[in-house]
Amino acid sequence: MRGIAAREAPDLALTVDSAGTANYHPGSAPDRRSQAAARKRAYDLSNLRARQVRAADFADFDLILAMDRSNLQELLALAPPAARGKIQLFLDHAPEQPVREVPDPYYGGSTGFEDVLDLIEAASRGLLRRLRTQAPHSSA
Repeated sequence: MRGIAAREAPDLALTVDSAGTANYHPGSAPDRRSQAAARKRAYDLSNLRARQVRAADFADFDLILAMDRSNLQELLALAPPAARGKIQLFLDHAPEQPVREVPDPYYGGSTGFEDVLDLIEAASRGLLRRLRTQAPHSSA
């Protein structure tokens, strides 16, 4: 999302972050296979580090996107009631996709990471279209 936004929507001042609902591998870089697939598409993930969702995230971000329904339910359970409206499935922004959940690429065979990138790119572009329509327009 960060890479697509920087290239395709630099006019939108977005802050993009990533966190998991579980505390797996805190501080670790993304899986080497994920980094390799991303690098083929000119995305650099080397500076990313795993972290768990924090209570402050629900106040700090306007939108929190879940990759699958399990994470959606976990985020809804963690969120204060006033923040629950900020939580959505990421692929709801890619209605043309035949799936609603981003699968875990670790078990997706040789194309798992590529397939996940396809879904993430589609949802990212869909979300950027939505944000553009909602952005305040300046008059000169």
